[in-house]
Amino acid sequence: MIDTGLTMHYLVRSLALRGPASLHIATLFDRPYRRLVDDLPVRYVGFTIPDEFFVGYGFELEERYRNLPDLRLLR
Repeated sequence: MIDTGLTMHYLVRSLALRGPASLHIATLFDRPYRRLVDDLPVRYVGFTIPDEFFVGYGFELEERYRNLPDLRLLR
């Protein structure tokens, strides 16, 4: 998931120093309205998701719900 973009911005800058022929960003979940970095070139986006808290499919809350086979909105 790309949220604020700060971590991905750091990774892109670090990888760009190595001089790759190309560098593209792919994400399954994107929250572009929360982005703090303006120049983050996200090329492939699976889903743009709302600003709500999800669990499952690897996302967790207090080390619980991570193993759910799908995403669920936590209220």
